[in-house]
Amino acid sequence: MTLIRKMTARDYGAVYDLWLSCKGMGLNNIDDSRDGIESFLARNPDTCFVAEEDEKLVGVILAGNDGRRGYIYHTAVDPTLRRRGIASKLVDAALRALRELGIAKVALVVFERNAAGNEFWESVGFTVRNDLVYRNKVLTDIVRMDT
Repeated sequence: MTLIRKMTARDYGAVYDLWLSCKGMGLNNIDDSRDGIESFLARNPDTCFVAEEDEKLVGVILAGNDGRRGYIYHTAVDPTLRRRGIASKLVDAALRALRELGIAKVALVVFERNAAGNEFWESVGFTVRNDLVYRNKVLTDIVRMDT
């Protein structure tokens, strides 16, 4: 049985190990550091969740908002346990939590090369926007740890 619960800072080590086990996950040494994730959880204490089975962390979703739009980051499920509904349960929990905060629209970014991720997000109703150009500006030195 899968237990979905709110993520806490104590989950960081297991979450980070899970991210590293997932092909296509893009990580960096600032946002995804222990300090970066603790800061994110402090701002979004009710919208980030983990999945556990037999007391082992097997899934995670980070979600937050800016007051008008929700954002989903770094959703992952143990590669050996996929296609069992774990990711869908995590997404449902995050969307429910965002809805409770009054958020009506949610966005996310998936690497184009992440075929499995793109297939999953399409299957749960997220559509591709072709009218936007995603832009980014780095304000500090970030080392990417793409896997």
